[in-house]
Amino acid sequence: MSWTDPQGWLFSLMGPTPLTIGLAVLVVLSIPLFLHLVIYRSTSSTTLPSFLLVGPSGSGKTSLLTLFERGQHAETRTSQVPLTVEVSLPVTTKTASAKYRSVNDPSNQAHKKFLLADTPGHGKLRHHAFDSVIKPQNLKGIMFMVDAGDISIGNSGTGNEALRQAAEYLHDILLLLQKRSTSLKSSKAPKELPVLVAANKLDLFTALPAPLVKTALESEITNVRNSRNKGLLDSGIGMNDLDIGEEREWLGDGGEGKFEFSQMEEVNVAVTVAGGNVLGADGSDVKQWWDWIGSNL
Repeated sequence: MSWTDPQGWLFSLMGPTPLTIGLAVLVVLSIPLFLHLVIYRSTSSTTLPSFLLVGPSGSGKTSLLTLFERGQHAETRTSQVPLTVEVSLPVTTKTASAKYRSVNDPSNQAHKKFLLADTPGHGKLRHHAFDSVIKPQNLKGIMFMVDAGDISIGNSGTGNEALRQAAEYLHDILLLLQKRSTSLKSSKAPKELPVLVAANKLDLFTALPAPLVKTALESEITNVRNSRNKGLLDSGIGMNDLDIGEEREWLGDGGEGKFEFSQMEEVNVAVTVAGGNVLGADGSDVKQWWDWIGSNL
């Protein structure tokens, strides 16, 4: 039977019959539904990039989280449990992915979204932050907040205690990141994971500027490392007695000499120190922190 035969099914299918019209309508409606249900949903279910917010209690983490999420300040309390919120990057902040886009590209006017995870700063609750570092979920960077108005250099008292606590916490975070590289069995380097040391409360008269915060933390981390090294030696274990796995417990260049943040670049961790303030008489100043986030999106 030829397809030109008026009685043939192929001829009927190609002609303007009710069956043909019904099939055509079904196909036209099915294609958009398929694209929406399959392609759109699979794309939208992709995990958003995330940033981890860590630091000692009272450094301003929850206040920053609230400011980033709502665009305004709100009363906060000391965090007892982790909290993750969805945040939109300001359209005025450029992302690394938009570096080569035209200024007229409409996508430049869209808000880039990411997840910001706040973690408790109390010593007994820091395991939440450590777990997030060990098992990251699309983690793009770590923000370590420190109260620049509560630390001091070369003076005894509460200032140095705050500095010691911040340095110990940051030491442990950096050590976990270092282990990512040293524990790998392959020669391939781990994916770069930047760290921002956010020196908060720079609006205060007593606050150290960001460069001095960097110097103070590097010096105190050196003291923390030396103290833990001494504790091991006092236990009767010498450096020559350590196996390769134990040698990796020391942060930086073999655990000797002065520690500097630049040493972390060897394990693909770039540490940046930038100042700002979440609160203040003249309002907040968090532009440098927004820019750092944008540079890692």
